[in-house]
Amino acid sequence: MNTETHTCSLLIDNELFSFDVVGAFFIGESETLYKSKGNILEKTDWEKEGYKIVSIFDDNEMTSLITSVKENIFKGLQLAGAEVSKKQFKIEDYHKYITNDDQHLKVIHHTRSLTNKDFKVDFENLALKFSEHTNTKLTSYIKELKSSHIQIRISRPNSLDINPPHRDGYLSYWKNILNVWIPIAGCNKNSSLPLIPESHLIPENKIIRTNSKGAYINGNQYYVPCIIKTTDGDFKMIRPNPKEKEALIFSPFLIHGAAVNKNKNITRVALELRFDKKEA
Repeated sequence: MNTETHTCSLLIDNELFSFDVVGAFFIGESETLYKSKGNILEKTDWEKEGYKIVSIFDDNEMTSLITSVKENIFKGLQLAGAEVSKKQFKIEDYHKYITNDDQHLKVIHHTRSLTNKDFKVDFENLALKFSEHTNTKLTSYIKELKSSHIQIRISRPNSLDINPPHRDGYLSYWKNILNVWIPIAGCNKNSSLPLIPESHLIPENKIIRTNSKGAYINGNQYYVPCIIKTTDGDFKMIRPNPKEKEALIFSPFLIHGAAVNKNKNITRVALELRFDKKEA
């Protein structure tokens, strides 16, 4: 496959957004990767849509999450050499302390591969809560990884701090998990995670994408395969926009990403959790 530059054009809540992606693009086979039987979504009333907003956290849990996120980002700031005191640091002002992409990459190198031990939160108790919305017993322990996995997503204003549109399910360890996206700071109709409802049901012969580690945006390599568009044309995405103490839960085969932050002077921070089926 030859490497080419394509413009990814999409509508997010009917507003046009585009960026260039470098990669080797191809169309898949005539198959639908999402399988209902045995899936975490199988017993839900939202399986067809592929996503749902749920009210999940109490005040103490939300405070603990925000505090732990702030501590982890601050540790990243220290690793990047940013000059800011812990007392002064505000999550939504992240872009005022991190002033270039090199510093930002050092921060996200720390914040993209966290585990339960990095947070003062009982994630197994949270797994029980999310289990109630899937009718399936869940755990934060990802079997194939042999570990939990938590990621802090940081998107500065006027930046391309985004993942391209993608499906996590292309990666084997995410095939049958529950994706959870939690707003922490600066999350609103201008910055929350876009997705395409029912897109987990789109067959692969309608998907135009790269392989894993096959997409580059602004010179940055992305681990997830980039879906540039479908054979029906450019994407039409929506932002479900969960509020504080809510979470967006969705299938790993749902197309999501391109979470551009249109806020003019606020950094958007969200937390990504993943839950696996709990073995009997």
